[in-house]
Amino acid sequence: MDFTFTEEQQAAVEAAKAVFADVAPDRVPSPALTPRAVAEEFDRGLWAKLADSDLLSLVLAEEHGGAGLDAIALCLVLREAAKVLARVPLLEHCATAMAVQAHGGPELTAALLPGAGSGATVLTVAAHGRSGHDPAELAVLARRDGATWTLEGLQTAVAWAHNADWIAVPAHTGEGEAVLALVPRLTEGLTLAEQYSTSGERLAEITLDGVRVPAAHLIDAPGAWDHLRQLLATGTCALALGLGENVLTMTSQYTSKREQFGFPVASFQAVAVQAADRYIDLRAMEVTLWQAAWRLDASTGGAGGPLPSAGDVAVAKIWASEGVRRVVQTAQHLHGGFGADTDYPLHRYHAWAKQLELQLGPAAVHEEALGDLLAAHPLA
Repeated sequence: MDFTFTEEQQAAVEAAKAVFADVAPDRVPSPALTPRAVAEEFDRGLWAKLADSDLLSLVLAEEHGGAGLDAIALCLVLREAAKVLARVPLLEHCATAMAVQAHGGPELTAALLPGAGSGATVLTVAAHGRSGHDPAELAVLARRDGATWTLEGLQTAVAWAHNADWIAVPAHTGEGEAVLALVPRLTEGLTLAEQYSTSGERLAEITLDGVRVPAAHLIDAPGAWDHLRQLLATGTCALALGLGENVLTMTSQYTSKREQFGFPVASFQAVAVQAADRYIDLRAMEVTLWQAAWRLDASTGGAGGPLPSAGDVAVAKIWASEGVRRVVQTAQHLHGGFGADTDYPLHRYHAWAKQLELQLGPAAVHEEALGDLLAAHPLA
């Protein structure tokens, strides 16, 4: 079996590395020193470079001006983005575009995908419900009213909502069905309240009070929201992996130069063992990530497994949440007091790691989900 990435996927990585090469993680004020958001906007200049490099249209089909690549390619790009703490809605935007492409009708795809591929239209998604713990679709009620739908409810911690053009809002119909509504940010009845992430980014609590959505802008295909949620979780794992890899590299470089008793501290057994343990964490995060991304792509083609793809996503998120936490904690420990210096970027990576650890549920949430899947699908 050949486990290497395709030429197209490798080309996406090289393009991403070129775009992110000049990005510094300290372009904005430190989240440790900023009581509010570190910036009002995401990095529009970087966004334009991603668009010019065709990375925003990477996962779109050729008829929509894209390269027709898959979730694995997206995760490869996200991995590079996290290494420099790129402040762009790359995951939310591309994942939502993939959902619209796969399940949206002609009117919706025509309205969103050309602009999404060029970067002119920015998409995001509300994925955390009211509390961040309950299923997001249960936080909003969608009622059919002739040719339109009416949305009532609230979603919290919506990333990039203040700057996005469209927000994908999961909802329930009251009959146990999950739907996905695409709502313009400037819509009557939609209000945004300020929230801030652990990493200092600007979030929004959105309230939907009688928001009316044309039927053509609502996706009711079975499994559409579930697949989007799994893609978001898998992309979060890719971000955690890229961040963790860069943090371990920073730690290796620091401990190789920092001397005690006339020797680099990296040569001390206690330091080397801790670094080796974190390397093992990263490799486990990597293998479970690619398994989850492959299952997401394979499931759209009908390929199955002993568990639904949600099982692979749960395993990947468990490793990502636990692994990235251990990596940054060990890095802080091995850096000593230098790791707490706000002029040094390590504390920024620590803040982002905590955000990624909890995003879309910490490890315990996914362990419970995996247990439910194992109980429902006993393995022979």
